[in-house]
Amino acid sequence: MLYKESGQFVTAYRFDRRFLRLRQERWAFAGLLAFAFLVVPLIGNDYWFSAILIPFLVLSLAGMGLNLLTGYAGQLSLGSAAFMAVGAFATYNFNLRIEGLPLIASLILGGLTAGGVGLVFGLPSLRIKGFYLIVTTLAAQFFVLWVFTNFAWFSNNSSSGVITAPPLHVAGADFSAPAGRYLLTLTIVVALGLLAKTIVSGEIGRKWMAVRDMDTAAAVIGISVPRTKLLAFAISSFYLGIAGALWAFTYLGTVEPHGFDLSRSFQILFIIIIGGMGSILGNFLGAAFIVLFPILLSNLSSGLFAGTIDPGQLENFQKMIFGALIIFFLIKEPSGLAKVWQTIKQRLRVWPLRF
Repeated sequence: MLYKESGQFVTAYRFDRRFLRLRQERWAFAGLLAFAFLVVPLIGNDYWFSAILIPFLVLSLAGMGLNLLTGYAGQLSLGSAAFMAVGAFATYNFNLRIEGLPLIASLILGGLTAGGVGLVFGLPSLRIKGFYLIVTTLAAQFFVLWVFTNFAWFSNNSSSGVITAPPLHVAGADFSAPAGRYLLTLTIVVALGLLAKTIVSGEIGRKWMAVRDMDTAAAVIGISVPRTKLLAFAISSFYLGIAGALWAFTYLGTVEPHGFDLSRSFQILFIIIIGGMGSILGNFLGAAFIVLFPILLSNLSSGLFAGTIDPGQLENFQKMIFGALIIFFLIKEPSGLAKVWQTIKQRLRVWPLRF
């Protein structure tokens, strides 16, 4: 049986909190990382890296940031793209204005700046919740874009408001090539993903889930609800800020403020809904669906209707199919793709006796 647990005993509490409890799961995860770091750079081409793998990784990280806030802490937000923009523009300015500052330090400072902005816009969560909290985060979306559009200092006085990626040099190595940008993005996403799993498995994650399930009961047992909510906004915005910087520097190369518009926030929201709220794995599954499925639809429609339908109508038709499939999926499996994976794992526990 592929997921046999017999003989694998938990003898200490720290072992029960491990990222992967079963030995075979740890081997599979190590094999997946080895494949991603060692094999993919050798067999991949520029299209894979630039159009599929890098946006998939960055959107997974952005979904992770929103999922920490919404899936684990229960705080609704539609300002994800605004915090991505803060991270991108802050990283650009730290790298530009502090001579000799390493790129990784610029990314961390940009993420911390986004975390501080998220903390400010999270203050209304101390008094309001639900739909009204969504409205306040939506205000952050429009306010941040207005600031970056109307104050040219943030884009180094560029007339178009566009910022350009700095040289991607880390520890003397050049990551400007597509494979290098992929490896840099993958390293950051894996590191932050493991950190997120550690956070949600520890004390902070348990406090978030307690507040999410019933904040009154959480306060009764001694949890500081205001501090817990603000910490969720800060950490979530930090992740989104790092994702925004990677989106601008390793994926696009150049970006303007409206590259982080409201549609980007909805895209990240769809990722955690499709992948599954309250799941680290669900962010990667949802991002894979968002990135790969439109490409599949485009290839199929081009092969079936090439030359017979106007390209604009064909694009609208693809969007209609994509939206209908999302609705159908949410009706049939509202817990997301992560729940589908959990169901498959449960059935593998008794395979081949039953499946």
